[in-house]
Amino acid sequence: MRVSGTHSQKDGTLTHKIDTDVMDNFSKYHPPRYQILLAFACVYTFWGATYTAARFGVHLMPAPVLAGIRLSIGGCLMLSFAALRGKRIWGPPKEMRRLLLLGVLLLFTGNVGLVWAEFYLPSGLSALLVAIVPVYVALIEILLPNGERLRSRGQVGLLLGFIGLTILAWPSAHTGLHGDRHEILAVGVLLLGALSFASGSILSRHSKLTLDPFVCAGWEMLIASICDLVLATCLRDWGHAQWNRDSISAIAYLIVFGSLIGFTSYTWLLHNVPVAKVATYAYVNPMVAVLLGALLLGERLQGNEWLGMVIILLAVFLVTSSRMQPGHGEQRIEAEDLEEA
Repeated sequence: MRVSGTHSQKDGTLTHKIDTDVMDNFSKYHPPRYQILLAFACVYTFWGATYTAARFGVHLMPAPVLAGIRLSIGGCLMLSFAALRGKRIWGPPKEMRRLLLLGVLLLFTGNVGLVWAEFYLPSGLSALLVAIVPVYVALIEILLPNGERLRSRGQVGLLLGFIGLTILAWPSAHTGLHGDRHEILAVGVLLLGALSFASGSILSRHSKLTLDPFVCAGWEMLIASICDLVLATCLRDWGHAQWNRDSISAIAYLIVFGSLIGFTSYTWLLHNVPVAKVATYAYVNPMVAVLLGALLLGERLQGNEWLGMVIILLAVFLVTSSRMQPGHGEQRIEAEDLEEA
């Protein structure tokens, strides 16, 4: 999850190019502490529980159907809410094309793969594998021309991240080598989806988007939902969907608590709290998912998976808390260059 907008990193703070009137008052507004704590509680708990809801829902309806319905309703609600607040809904053609690409990277390949993988993988393990996203982001920045470089602390985190990833993925790889390839395929799809999400996050950060962040998010949801629903139709998945109280409850939770409340809280935090603090969701959500998976779904992590969890969370902490060094030469990376890369 992320916010679309123009982002620039300087002295550990994240600046968003929103409407001019918002920016004029941004530095003057200091929200009450209880609002910050409440927003963090929403992001930590509601987002962590989305893994459990998705794991539950994907056994009742195919992943493209589940993801497509969730995102289509969430996107329409987000755009309607922005329109009622008087926000501009349409942007220039170039900006709308950029939103199309971001919707595909972030919420189509980055989300439907996760939902599909949870049919074969426990929700807690899936959440731990997705926690590698901040490590992916840091690695991509290092590989990009003029990208930001991690200091030594973050570099140690990168190394630990891939060690932890190997430990987490090994049981599924071992199972795949001995006949059942579904688990190792699910791990591969999940990691590719996480890479797509990381790539979209970096592209979004360097994009010059003039629309309100909530409008951008609404369009990205809607675009991704169209891709999901087209995929569901091509795969003839509609006939396999079970429409009952349980499946509708899973969709409702993902829409209300995952897309609307959780995402809105995350967006609000990025506007009012340093990004290093907001990034802590990346290692709190997996803990919540593991706990809920054990309590509600009877999931249990094996010994090596506990070890991998500790290493992954430590790696994410080191990467997200490490200060970034500007790239050499021109520090600003244009979105067009990122698209080509």
